[in-house]
Amino acid sequence: MVVGKMFYRFWLPAFLLCFVTLSASGQSFRVQCPSATSLHPSANASAPYTGPTTRTVTIYQDGNTSFPLAYVDEGGAIKCQQISGGDGYATMADGTQTYLFAFGPLSGLSDLASGQPATQLGSVFNVAYDPVSAPNGAVGLMDPATGHVDPRPIMDVGVMNGNMPAPLMAIDEDDEFFLTLTNVGQIMRPDLFEQHTVHFHGYPNASAFYDGVPDASVAINIGGSFTYYYLAPDAGTYFWHCHITPPEHLQMGMVGQLYVRPRQNRVPVNGGLRAALVLQQNDPRTASNCAADILCSSPVPPANTVAQAVDPRTSSPYKYAYNDGDGTTAYDVEYPIQIHGFDPNFHFVGMTFNPENFAGIKDKYFLLNGRSYPDTVNVTGGNQDSNTIGANTASPFVGAPTSSTAMYTQSADGVGRPSQPLNTLITIPEGGKALLRISDLDVSEFQTLASLGIPMQVIAINARLLRDQAGTNLYYNTNSITLGGGESIDVILDASDTTKYPAGSTFYLYTPNLDHLSNDAENFGGLMTEVVIK
Repeated sequence: MVVGKMFYRFWLPAFLLCFVTLSASGQSFRVQCPSATSLHPSANASAPYTGPTTRTVTIYQDGNTSFPLAYVDEGGAIKCQQISGGDGYATMADGTQTYLFAFGPLSGLSDLASGQPATQLGSVFNVAYDPVSAPNGAVGLMDPATGHVDPRPIMDVGVMNGNMPAPLMAIDEDDEFFLTLTNVGQIMRPDLFEQHTVHFHGYPNASAFYDGVPDASVAINIGGSFTYYYLAPDAGTYFWHCHITPPEHLQMGMVGQLYVRPRQNRVPVNGGLRAALVLQQNDPRTASNCAADILCSSPVPPANTVAQAVDPRTSSPYKYAYNDGDGTTAYDVEYPIQIHGFDPNFHFVGMTFNPENFAGIKDKYFLLNGRSYPDTVNVTGGNQDSNTIGANTASPFVGAPTSSTAMYTQSADGVGRPSQPLNTLITIPEGGKALLRISDLDVSEFQTLASLGIPMQVIAINARLLRDQAGTNLYYNTNSITLGGGESIDVILDASDTTKYPAGSTFYLYTPNLDHLSNDAENFGGLMTEVVIK
């Protein structure tokens, strides 16, 4: 009890001071990404994982009273990202332009336009965005000399720049993650004064203050920024969304995906995978009594001698989906897949000044990463002609079609903006395995995906490895999975048998619900993509 009081007495005010971007006169556009913290004195360091280390730092209150604070150091680094909350447009496979309430990127723009997570190390984030010299830096950083934040570049880039799905986030276990949300307003709905938040759905976050549910935390007004702080404790596939009137904001497009890579990726070559998993029990954040705790996050597998090895394809240590301890979640390539559906009538009404019909919501567009087939396999930049390409090149956004996988949509101001950055073409190297991180934030429908030809091995559901309390794997093979809104599933497509899956072969991942294989009752579209072996 005394420790708890000490923590809240001294640390909570420090967190609020350091991480919350509120000015004395109200909210501001201020962005924060520290170059160093007590946990990570070197912001870019991510040391090999050899087990927890207890460290002690001296904390000063009011610059005078000091006391020691002991903590467990597991490695990791400082990661940062900035997003805007506003509106925008997306283009469907049948050519329809759809209005969105949406999040857009204000950092990592180049990586996102190339289909990568927009999360950056502090050293990259803290260099002001420039399309040529710093294409992944943050937009609108504070002038260190004056402390002033110029809102002009933030508005230039953030307005009408909504993405579907929202900007992708990816961090490693033990990272400190600083996420700044800047509310730039909704240009097509000037009558609305919508607040926005970020809620990491299912994410293990000890602090309600950073949970994004406005009842227990804060909501960000137009013209304001707020920096969320997370210390990543558990690997897995999660997702995030705005928690202001969720049925409306989720239906209108304010959904995205987040995944956390495991510590096991950092086990040194020849180091024991199981040994590293056992060492996690020495960390209070991940320790649990697996013999009695049914919610044990990392049950230790039966004894084995699996050691970290080098993947001959990449000459780098193998990558894993979870801290499995036995190497059974190893993969060669990973693909985040966000399932979403929406009602075009609801979106149309959302662009006007009429009240939406919540009871009558009926999804008619069904999307993988914001795209319907055949755009799910489009890797050339989307629906553009030469005139749109030229307009985009002159805009403040990076990623020309020759180097971008993003689909571009011409907005109300005539500028083409990257609306749907992620394609869903799954490419597996011959003899390799693909990890599919599948999540669903649909408001009104259950969604089913089936794999033709390559069985799906389900290894985790809702960011929990399928393993019983004795450490026995409960993975299973299936040809279809079904998700409701607010669920995630991790599956591995195993193409290691080159006789069955030779280079050059193509398979399909699609929905057997035939009414979900169309765009608003048209002849094509919906939940379908291709799996290519090469």
